[in-house]
Amino acid sequence: MSDAVTIRSLLAKEAAEQIGALSDVLIDCVEGGASVSFMLPMTKDKADTFWMGVADGVAAGERILLVAEADGGIVGTVQVVLKQPENQPHRADVSKMLVHRKARKRGVGAALMRAAEDAAARAGKTVLVLDTVTGSDGERLYTRLGWQRVGVIPNYALWPQGGLCDTTYFHKRITAA
Repeated sequence: MSDAVTIRSLLAKEAAEQIGALSDVLIDCVEGGASVSFMLPMTKDKADTFWMGVADGVAAGERILLVAEADGGIVGTVQVVLKQPENQPHRADVSKMLVHRKARKRGVGAALMRAAEDAAARAGKTVLVLDTVTGSDGERLYTRLGWQRVGVIPNYALWPQGGLCDTTYFHKRITAA
């Protein structure tokens, strides 16, 4: 993979057109052991169904879908979930920050997270929340990027192959654009 990585937001139509590429990233991450809501076996149908729902959310204005592109394809993605309860209009969730194993250790995750924070600020959000597996590369990345650790919930989720894992919650205050 070359060093040139581009981060951009996908519109709903583009999201629907890129379901195959997005599914490839999700499948790679789950097959690589990432606890991101899915269990093995991770099928293309399961991944495609998930991304169709995300594309619908983008079309409804409920979320922002960002992708990292390199060497002519999608190598990473993250979402900013804008739709929140009516007493939390200032907050967004950062969700499914995924980087294909072939693109890791090249700053893709950090670039996606900075873009997610910028997109949330442009959407008027001032508080962001996310969760990740305790002790993961993601936890180290979020700490490095200035996210504040809230706490750990033991045995919160399952690894894709089975077995419980702890989850760490983070938050970050940003300035709305």
